[in-house]
Amino acid sequence: MTELIDERQYSYVNISQTDLPVEAGPDGAACCPAELIPPLEAAEAAELAQGFAALADPARLRLFALIAGQEGQVCACSMVEPLGKSQPTVSHHLKVLYEAGLVDRERRGTWVWYWAVPGRLSALTATLGRAVNA
Repeated sequence: MTELIDERQYSYVNISQTDLPVEAGPDGAACCPAELIPPLEAAEAAELAQGFAALADPARLRLFALIAGQEGQVCACSMVEPLGKSQPTVSHHLKVLYEAGLVDRERRGTWVWYWAVPGRLSALTATLGRAVNA
């Protein structure tokens, strides 16, 4: 039985490279095309990754969509019921969104008011657009 497993595991797959577009390199040898867009700078990638990581959580994505969908600012007290989470959980998610630069906040007495940072969302969207349009 092990002979059959090994035979299938290590069977050779012939992948033809003739279907790929090929260019001649400086020495005349065939080479794959090197028309790549420049990569993101490391610091920019780290900053964007923090925003994407914050939105990777379903509760935070719902929370951010709730905030971004409002005309003005949203009080933290009004986000507990729509999200269906406890107030400490909502506060934690709001803190993560704030630290990622996706929302800004202002304390007014007991409550904290939040709003989406338009430039930050635009940067994330532009990065995705760049990847799709490349």
